[in-house]
Amino acid sequence: MLTLPMAGWIKKKYPACKIYFLGSAYTKEIIALSEYVDEFIDYTELKKRSQTDQIGFLKSLKVDAIVHVFPVKEIAQLAKQAAISLRVGTTSRIYHWFTCNKRVALSRKNSDLHEAQLNIQLLGFLNMETNVSLKDISEMYGFTKIPNASENMLRLIDKTKFNLILHPKSRGNGMEWGLKNFDALIKLLPEEKYKIFLSGTEEEGKLIKDLIQGNPSVTDLTGKFALKEFIAFINCCDGLVASGTGPLHLTSALGKRTVGLFPSRRPIHPGRWKPIGINASYLVFDANCEKCRKGENCDCILRIDPKQVLALLEKK
Repeated sequence: MLTLPMAGWIKKKYPACKIYFLGSAYTKEIIALSEYVDEFIDYTELKKRSQTDQIGFLKSLKVDAIVHVFPVKEIAQLAKQAAISLRVGTTSRIYHWFTCNKRVALSRKNSDLHEAQLNIQLLGFLNMETNVSLKDISEMYGFTKIPNASENMLRLIDKTKFNLILHPKSRGNGMEWGLKNFDALIKLLPEEKYKIFLSGTEEEGKLIKDLIQGNPSVTDLTGKFALKEFIAFINCCDGLVASGTGPLHLTSALGKRTVGLFPSRRPIHPGRWKPIGINASYLVFDANCEKCRKGENCDCILRIDPKQVLALLEKK
């Protein structure tokens, strides 16, 4: 999600260029949303081929440059073996010194920039501006190819209410706000005003079964949708509440009301991972939390008041 604005920024300056996105299979449906990516290359499938076939495939694309946004040693080696002219990586990866001919000094952990801004720092080799505002980045997703919602999805939507998705779990990608807090938020949300959905994988549904069973007015979506379907459903809804997860960033990019919940500890703080979008916001319990400042494990995210979340959802 936070790599995609790079494609929009490149297309803004070089509209005639062709952009390939090399990614794992599970990212394909996200990449397919953007008008700025011309072709997706499934690395999950590519790496099943012999090394000779992989090199031959990359050569056949006649790629001029590759940017290693998410560094993978094998891909860096493959790009060099395929004789791609410009190979861009960071100086912090030792193998980039042997595989890349353009290296950028980029420290993500200690930077005050957002992850999406850090990614764009890698584009300096194109003689383009790399200090980009978050507002500009929010306009660079190019999500013009949203899948259509099915009739079954549309029947779940209540057009007389604010359709809100709560995504309690994070699959280990962020610190979680806790099921007690989500339960408290559900009980704060007026039933006459909100229709609430709980989302997650089938496995996550098992982890939050007590939350589901304790709130019979809530619609359980866990394990119900494939990613493409979930994207279509999010686009039908009005907002989402989650910690630092993929659905949080997807919802904000779609322009929906989005509330992200974070600790203030680096490197998982909102300065780096907050949602970007015209209707996106976030909360921390204490921006100056002493334990977070020291880099210690801290559960201060659990102390974010559900009433604050409600206030952001209702903010005009």
